[in-house]
Amino acid sequence: MDLGLKGKTALVAAASQGLGFAVARELAAEGCSLIICSRKQESIDRAAMSIRAETNAEVLSLAADVSITSEIEKLVAAGLERFADIDILVTNSGGPPAGPFESTTRESWDDAVRILLNSVIDLSRLVLPRMKDRGWGRILNVTSIASKQPVDNLILSNSLRAGVTGFAKTLAAEVAPFGITVNNILPGYTRTERLDELIDFLSNKEDISADEVRGRWEKEIPMRRLGDPKEFAALAAFLVSERASYITGSSIAVDGGWIRSLF
Repeated sequence: MDLGLKGKTALVAAASQGLGFAVARELAAEGCSLIICSRKQESIDRAAMSIRAETNAEVLSLAADVSITSEIEKLVAAGLERFADIDILVTNSGGPPAGPFESTTRESWDDAVRILLNSVIDLSRLVLPRMKDRGWGRILNVTSIASKQPVDNLILSNSLRAGVTGFAKTLAAEVAPFGITVNNILPGYTRTERLDELIDFLSNKEDISADEVRGRWEKEIPMRRLGDPKEFAALAAFLVSERASYITGSSIAVDGGWIRSLF
């Protein structure tokens, strides 16, 4: 299937590893040029080298903390200077610390708002004007199954991911007349570095082995296994493609059937 992505430019945030890297690599394989970022220049340069070697794509790699508005502004400006336009935006970030409500502070809530919600708002604000001028654009937010079915010990993520869903649903209706789609993609339990961090947290908290934590999750998933980042990236590439031009305002899970709700 030709996704119609050849010649497009995509900005993928937090792409040095995990889901962000998998999405960036998939888009490059489909013919996109890339703007990718992470907080550490060394890490994002290493990711860029790997993607270039595998796909021969043109990749601009920059250090940027997406929780800081000024760094997002510099990132987008550099991307526009290099490629003239940004056709596709994939918002993504690290997750806030795990823990129950009693363990959170006002500062941790403020940090979570900046990294999970403000980053999406800031990135969208900066890319939308040129998308509207061209009459084409794709915004895809990497959120979490927690936005539909809260996960124990993730109160910060549960709360703010749902906020992104509300923002995206509203924005999708506003920009649909301009040929721009806005969707959310919800990863379930997927083999990433972030999942390893959560496994370690629960293992220490409950005094059980990492294998026990992992096995408990696998029993909850109808497919009885964790997801692979490549499976997630395949849907992401479709949702930002020409083929998905009539899909907007949607939140689609890649979770092996973990979410039990009907909607």
